[in-house]
Amino acid sequence: MCWALEQLVKSSPALELAGTAPELSTARQTFPLGTADVIVVDHDGNLDSAEFIDFLEPRHMRVIAFTGTTDPGALDHAVLSGLQGIVRKSESPKVLLTAIEKVHQGELWIDRGTTSRMFMQLARQKTDEKSDPERVRVSLLTHRERQAIAALAADTSAPAKVIASRLCISEHTLRNHLTSIYSKLHLTNRLDLYAYATRHHLDKPVN
Repeated sequence: MCWALEQLVKSSPALELAGTAPELSTARQTFPLGTADVIVVDHDGNLDSAEFIDFLEPRHMRVIAFTGTTDPGALDHAVLSGLQGIVRKSESPKVLLTAIEKVHQGELWIDRGTTSRMFMQLARQKTDEKSDPERVRVSLLTHRERQAIAALAADTSAPAKVIASRLCISEHTLRNHLTSIYSKLHLTNRLDLYAYATRHHLDKPVN
């Protein structure tokens, strides 16, 4: 599939291929922030949803999911986390090329069904936020962020490098997680995070 996508992009005079990567873990090194205008991710059944969300959140770049899934809600969380386009593999190749151009121009390429679900979910979140704003904030955390919080809360004196090693991620990735966590939970430092995690039972190990 990677080769086919590569040839498709090369066939368009309006697009220039920045490169390809066989998996998300290598894409982080292949496409440092700012080196690609739009990234197309082959979203098949083997792609871990938590890893995909983790890839989206700290990077702040335009990403399109090229997917064959028949589950209409499979990418809803990804859209809320920053996914800007969804193209079905059953659609014409021209649709993907158009989506790349539109997303590059700052538009969203999301079908009406997904858009409707997003509006409904955001409306429910606003209602929930009035009654329990902290629960809404916690619900925004990704699986990887929950793991990072639990690890940090379990050993408050450990330096970031040690925590990152325990999570099998780089220190840079951990810092990205913390930036996202602080923003979502309205916190400023690790001490605040520890107090918050203890108060809201986020200090338990997450598998």
